[in-house]
Amino acid sequence: MARRVVVTGMGAISPLGLDVPTLWKGLLEGRSGAAPITLFDPSPYDTRFACEVKGFDPLNYMDRKEARRSDRYTQMAIAAAEEAMRNSGLKIDAGNAERVGVIIGSGVGGLITIRQQFEVLITKGPQSVSPFTIPMIIGNMAAGQVAMRYGAKGINFCTTSACATSAHAIGEAFEAIRRGAAEAIIAGGSEAPIDPFGVAAFCAARALSTRNDAPEKACRPFDARRDGFVMAEGAGILVLEELEFARRRGAPILAEVLGYGATADAYHITAPAPEGEGAARSMRLALKQAGLQPTDVDYINAHGTSTPLNDLTETQAIKAVFGEYAYRVPISSTKSMVGHLLGAAGAVESIVCIQTILTGIIHPTINYEFPDPECDLDYVPNVPRQADVRIALTNSLGFGGHNVTLIFGRYEE
Repeated sequence: MARRVVVTGMGAISPLGLDVPTLWKGLLEGRSGAAPITLFDPSPYDTRFACEVKGFDPLNYMDRKEARRSDRYTQMAIAAAEEAMRNSGLKIDAGNAERVGVIIGSGVGGLITIRQQFEVLITKGPQSVSPFTIPMIIGNMAAGQVAMRYGAKGINFCTTSACATSAHAIGEAFEAIRRGAAEAIIAGGSEAPIDPFGVAAFCAARALSTRNDAPEKACRPFDARRDGFVMAEGAGILVLEELEFARRRGAPILAEVLGYGATADAYHITAPAPEGEGAARSMRLALKQAGLQPTDVDYINAHGTSTPLNDLTETQAIKAVFGEYAYRVPISSTKSMVGHLLGAAGAVESIVCIQTILTGIIHPTINYEFPDPECDLDYVPNVPRQADVRIALTNSLGFGGHNVTLIFGRYEE
């Protein structure tokens, strides 16, 4: 019999704040994290705004030497992991270290360091490139650094699947614990793409909103006037544990992980499969594993990127899976306020699902002003809603055709 897996700790570094309570407060207030870019001069760019993490100082989480040897994405992963571990109360020692793992992913890894060190190579020559360049840029270093910090000697790797990255990390952690490969896993994702190179590349792909005159209105999932996503940075980390392991140590149990579905579109490098076929299969797989019917789901946290194709095909996928019930289940997009955290999005949105279960409040999809006749579901427009949410489902859909669905439930004995 598969073992039950619960969530005992959560940590977030986001454009709305440097911890989970601040993130949640901002979401319920309907506050947008989008603003003009301050991390570099954006004036030559078609898109000149993003959802930056404000006030983040790595020296609050590590010494100066460690900070200088870590890319921003690793620094934020460490910070989010610190909150999650503190709240879970999990202590790693000689008795359990080999049964505690870390799976933390990143979509683009140390992009800032790549650009900086390439500039050093061009301007100063190869002898001036930092010896820490490779450890700073590789996508697995967040997982490695978190494991070193806490002494977790179990399963350890990173996932990289674009916008599905951290949802894959949580799903694979769930599976590893279920099959007995670990007792606890620190899982999630981190991303720091707001860099001249990163913004230029996404601008070239014409994926970003260009609503420079009103950044706070730019991310408008499912709205008829959506014109692209808003780039964001941050990290989300969850502590997952086998139920009996958590109960023996008196851990705070926040929610249970019930289902995980993962599929591929096998269709296009950036566009989703027609009618969201791959996303629909992902949702069906997660529901089947959880032993649930579509009507058991009380809330859907949508991928909801504010791009014309994503929002349409995700809506079609939800209709395909949920049938007439699709019109009654509340849906919201966290990205309407925090932007698109790329590889960290799934983890942050998993945290949001758990907060929804715990509080009985569904955060809104802001900037929903002009209904799209093809996106005609209940997107909880503009104001939060009280609801008894026992089961929450979240989708993460990545470039390359990667689809992940996670299902969380209220913990019951």
